[in-house]
Amino acid sequence: MFAISLGDDGAELRPLEPWNAGEYLAHIDRSREYIGRFIPLADRAADLASATEFLQTYARKQATDTGRIYGIWVDGTLVGGVLFRTFDVAQGNCEVGCWLEETAVGRGLISRALRVLIDWAVDERGMHRVTWEASSANTASLNVARRLGMEREAVLRGSGLYRGVRHDAEIWSILAPEWIKRRQAAQ
Repeated sequence: MFAISLGDDGAELRPLEPWNAGEYLAHIDRSREYIGRFIPLADRAADLASATEFLQTYARKQATDTGRIYGIWVDGTLVGGVLFRTFDVAQGNCEVGCWLEETAVGRGLISRALRVLIDWAVDERGMHRVTWEASSANTASLNVARRLGMEREAVLRGSGLYRGVRHDAEIWSILAPEWIKRRQAAQ
């Protein structure tokens, strides 16, 4: 389909589609515990059928313009991904999210990939508000939100029940005018 280079290190962003389910499952299996510390993504791909169904869910979201999912490949190996968890064109709001194998951490892959997504959402689709939700315990995820210039709006205390434990969730956002101003300042 297409691939967007994320830099000179062999990293690229591509659509993650149902036909990638075997590769996606192998990727999740390589880093299941690490990925599953804060997000249920790893639990949703227990076998090929559930991995396929998860990716089909996002194919349906893309078909209805309500979400999208993309993989991050480095030197031909799927190591993580980014997504529009929600995408509401009528309201001009979307929510981004991500995951990454432990072996790929610390290379700026998520920040680079999310910049591509947010640029597209703001510039091409006219999104006004981009949000990010993460567990307060997920320091890496909160640091990405900071690097993207997002502002913390709220802490939802005890709002998320995950693997039998209540977690605080943080809501971060950036508005289109802020994103554009930040991008222009970086040029």
